[in-house]
Amino acid sequence: MPELPEVESARAVIERSGLHRTIVDVDDTDAWECRPHGPGEIRDALVGHRLVAANRRGKSIWCELGGDAPSLGIHLGMSGRILVAGPDGEDEGGDYQGSRRQRRRPRKPEWYRFSLTFEGGGMLRLLDVRRLGRVRLDPDIGALGPDAAEITRAGFRERVGRGTAPVKARLLDQSTVAGVGNLLADEVLWQARLDPRRPSGDLTSEELDELRRRLRSAVRTAIRQGGVHTLEIVGHRGRDGHCPRCGAEMARATVGGRTTWFCPREQV
Repeated sequence: MPELPEVESARAVIERSGLHRTIVDVDDTDAWECRPHGPGEIRDALVGHRLVAANRRGKSIWCELGGDAPSLGIHLGMSGRILVAGPDGEDEGGDYQGSRRQRRRPRKPEWYRFSLTFEGGGMLRLLDVRRLGRVRLDPDIGALGPDAAEITRAGFRERVGRGTAPVKARLLDQSTVAGVGNLLADEVLWQARLDPRRPSGDLTSEELDELRRRLRSAVRTAIRQGGVHTLEIVGHRGRDGHCPRCGAEMARATVGGRTTWFCPREQV
């Protein structure tokens, strides 16, 4: 599932290859992906305009078009990917690498749920196998907390270090801090040696500061390496997994409604 690093890579693809190109056509016929807009509504708003900036907070992307034109919001859902092609049809900039299985999977035409066609040829497309992404005009991001890659130390302490909810559940709450998904949460809690079930309000200021440092570092590493699946603990999450540091058998729990793996010896 795309988390902050994958979404940032998708945003960067748009910024690198999709800006300042006049839009001459839009395929917004997938009424589910483009809800609540009806077919043609997004097309009418975008044709003749250019994307001038690509922004992100957490897992949400929105592109500015300038002037009075609405912004274009894109959410990748659980399997979405952004591809931008030049006039020759070859992908420009690529997209995030994904898992080996994702890279080998053939692309069916019906999996392209939304597209922009640019003047002179070339397209920006949303590839979404599971059809759980979302495209909308002027998306409301007001309910999202600060971005996980940018949240300040004071903001992190205030938002994460409070209440009785388990710390992992707090990290996964997008209104608390935006962008952390299940794999990233398990990774940073393992790096910080924190039990994911600990009440958030019980963490010390020092523990919260270390958790934030680990989160920012893991995000940078995942962006550089191609996604959260490349992080250290991910390959050890499973019935036969062992902690890479101490060798203890990984423990399984359900926290915040999500399957959670942690080291019962070191994460306290």
